[in-house]
Amino acid sequence: METLKTECTPEENTHIITDIRFRPNSTQLATSSFDATVRVWDAAQPSYCMWKFTVHTAQVMSLDFHPKKNDLFCSCDGNSEIRFWNINLYSCTRISEGGCSNVRFQPRIGQFLAAAAETVVSIVDVETDRRAQLLQGHNTEVHSICWDTNGDFLASVSLDSVRVWSLA
Repeated sequence: METLKTECTPEENTHIITDIRFRPNSTQLATSSFDATVRVWDAAQPSYCMWKFTVHTAQVMSLDFHPKKNDLFCSCDGNSEIRFWNINLYSCTRISEGGCSNVRFQPRIGQFLAAAAETVVSIVDVETDRRAQLLQGHNTEVHSICWDTNGDFLASVSLDSVRVWSLA
């Protein structure tokens, strides 16, 4: 950062990278890609990929790390499949449906996962794997979602609107 020069440019992905997230309390980060992979990197040694997850059958659109359970992250693909991963065991622990463009864990506690698919956003209880709420109101595809820092509000954006939802 002092020199503002690129240290390295890894070229392991064969298609565009769609999302990137840091693992909480770590120098590790993960990327999702159109090449149907999720890759984990170490920002302290970014010249090579540490792990490559290749189980998705479609382009991986988004991923996120759980804010408290440092070994848990999820990813979603173009087939609306959400995969929950244990990074320490290098394994997929659960598969759910309902997210194809964006997934984000609720900050701080991670009780809920917001998953955008087409014009709706599902709020899924992470522990029970049940949909707690279905947020409808967009007329076009939801492209991005974002929680406030407390996890009380969720914002979603599409071509036609920005919506702010209250979990209360």
